[in-house]
Amino acid sequence: MEIGNILRQLRLRENHSIVSVSKEFGLSKSYISKIENNERKPNNSIIKKYAKKFSLDYNLLISTRDNISENSIKLIHKLGLKSVNDISYLNYYCDNSNSFVREKESSYSVKRQIYNIDALEWMYLRKENSIHAIVTDPPYGIKEYSMKELAKLRNGNKGGVWRIPPSLGGAKRSPLPRFSILSEGDKNAFVNFFADFAAAAFKILVPGGHIFIASNPLLSHLLYSAIERKGFEKRGEIIRLVQTLRGGDRPKNAHEEFSGISVMPRSCWEPWGLFRKPLEGRVQDNLRKWRTGGLRRISEHQPFFDVIKSAPTNRKEKVLCPHPSLKPQDFMRQIVRSALPLSEGIILDPFMGGGSTIAAAEYLGYESIGLEIDKDYFRLAEESIPKLINYKATIE
Repeated sequence: MEIGNILRQLRLRENHSIVSVSKEFGLSKSYISKIENNERKPNNSIIKKYAKKFSLDYNLLISTRDNISENSIKLIHKLGLKSVNDISYLNYYCDNSNSFVREKESSYSVKRQIYNIDALEWMYLRKENSIHAIVTDPPYGIKEYSMKELAKLRNGNKGGVWRIPPSLGGAKRSPLPRFSILSEGDKNAFVNFFADFAAAAFKILVPGGHIFIASNPLLSHLLYSAIERKGFEKRGEIIRLVQTLRGGDRPKNAHEEFSGISVMPRSCWEPWGLFRKPLEGRVQDNLRKWRTGGLRRISEHQPFFDVIKSAPTNRKEKVLCPHPSLKPQDFMRQIVRSALPLSEGIILDPFMGGGSTIAAAEYLGYESIGLEIDKDYFRLAEESIPKLINYKATIE
């Protein structure tokens, strides 16, 4: 990990914006941004400012240019380390990541492990080449699942990113995040977040391991470019054919005047990006050594297809798991099944939400790990996963 990434992680960990840090340091926002994106190397005086700001030993930060592993900086605050003299203790924890993870709240079954923990933190601690596939529906815009926006959602949706779409025939509609209101700063934060995610994913996935990642047509181009830049091969997209109530609305407060106008097209599909970590040798070589590199076929006579007919999550499933972005088991079981070509290995969902990926994996007999930073959603997943496992999907 380069020094710029480390400095950015330190700032984000303490919830400081580039604006506040630039003002305190007496530097421009663009200069700080270039440093944190590794476009410019920070000089010693800037590193000293970061060390003072985040109560770290200056020598510890300087040494990250050389010998400290990329995991080490992730644990500095967690373990209360302030001095370069603590590096040996720090590296012990980096090499024994399970000791650290088990300090967190967790839940286990024979086939699953779920943790109430920050996904990137856990991923940076995980051993290399230890996960066989990632299947996840992340917070598309990052912002909508921030503590501030979640509080608005849970308190009746009073403004913010989340909105209640207009009712149809008196039917109550679920809140949806408004990705069209994201600022350039929000979009830059989105790209930086998923670049960090991709870097961590590249480390922990075995060669040939796939990422299946949900997106939407407004942001998929940003998501995909961030992942590709970290070394993944784009292997196409899985198109979930689903007609939702997103889009298609007439102009707000002028729907009668412009009754023949839709502001955006009604959504009829959902893109899932498909990426693969480069193989070791040929596909057959990779399958023999790492047990992955391809996708499990539907049957001996049918390959896995990149278009899957789906439906919005029905009310019965939402009762079992009332998460605002719950994906139906009918769909999740199909993509999770395809992710392990030989039915061997571990599925990871780093943004577990209500636990639909983990439930689908356990239903199929796969091992899985789920990570969720929000304590309320983690509790929801604990309760909902056993119910979703037993849910009778229409594909059966």
